[in-house]
Amino acid sequence: MADSNDAPVIGISAYCEQARWGVWETQAVVLPRRYVDRVTEAGGIPVLLPPVPDIAEAVGRLDGLMLSGGGDIDPARYGAEPAAEITNVREERDSAEFALLDAAASLQLPVLGICRGMQVINVARGGSLHQHLPGVVGHDGHAPTPGAFGQHEVRVPPGSRLSQVLGEKGAGEVGGERTLTAPTHHHQGVDRLGKGLTATAWAEDGTIEAFETDPAGPFLLAVQWHPEAGADLSLFRALVAAAREHAAAPA
Repeated sequence: MADSNDAPVIGISAYCEQARWGVWETQAVVLPRRYVDRVTEAGGIPVLLPPVPDIAEAVGRLDGLMLSGGGDIDPARYGAEPAAEITNVREERDSAEFALLDAAASLQLPVLGICRGMQVINVARGGSLHQHLPGVVGHDGHAPTPGAFGQHEVRVPPGSRLSQVLGEKGAGEVGGERTLTAPTHHHQGVDRLGKGLTATAWAEDGTIEAFETDPAGPFLLAVQWHPEAGADLSLFRALVAAAREHAAAPA
């Protein structure tokens, strides 16, 4: 873990839901603790970003941005009518996260997208989504159990930023291609890739599991699986390292 004096500040998008604790039940800003713990373990300082108006103004005080998992994006944002399976659309969250991403891009802030976060990045760059993957791939393997993570294999060809980030730990190699067992829970996925994005990992059924931008440019990496539910800190360490480098760069 980095010394606290140079630990970069990582903003994590949070959301509002009805929640219960103790004797209370009310609307609350929530985020699964795993995200916070992984950023902390990787050497960053996590800060939650609630879906409120003008939250994007906070981006200038951050060193890196993480877009977290969650409910579905309004299909109108990629020019589609909603399918029957669309759930948990929150306009306030959509507006906040697209604004956060725009602000991060303008400042060349390092960005990591996870699950829904990957989908937000794709839609923001003009891409589209499969609204219900089981109808596309013919199985429920990407979200096999309500309220729990499943697992499936992801293949990562060599030569990408993602491949370099993941390294050898927890991965097998056949002909240079790496495979890992990823925690998963999602019913949507990338359909048409957005502008400037390159797919860098796939599930066995062909679902795009990761993409990135040009490795020579600002750090932008997104995965469809849930690394915060696993033991490998590689992605979080990569974000924290990129954020530290960004913070140290001359203004």
